Amino acid sequence: QVQLVESGGGLVQPGGSLRLSCAASGFTFDDHYIGWFRQAPGKERERVSCITPFHDSTFYEDSVKGRFTISSDSSKNTVYLLMNHLRPEDTAVYYCSADVPPGVCVGTMFGAYVVNYWGKGTLVTVSS
Repeated sequence: QVQLVESGGGLVQPGGSLRLSCAASGFTFDDHYIGWFRQAPGKERERVSCITPFHDSTFYEDSVKGRFTISSDSSKNTVYLLMNHLRPEDTAVYYCSADVPPGVCVGTMFGAYVVNYWGKGTLVTVSS
């Protein structure tokens, strides 16, 4: 049974940092891409970042580029999203996702296709 479990969300002040984790199980980690999406209140879900653990290739949406860093640990089947210089507009529920093939983790394709595996999300609130 595929499971994606997010953790690490919380309340942080503007300019602060958080690290989200996504623990994966039930599928071959290195054969997939792992991505983060977010959905703010009243808005549509949007893509944030993705990684292909086997090749360690990454993609970042422009709104988070230079502030967020995605990484993976195949020994733990876990993907991390380090979020620095957080802004109030980063407030959202962050969802971990996974699917095949790994080649989807590029700007022209990530978020453009139906994703089969999702976590339940973790809330990030950026507020003073």
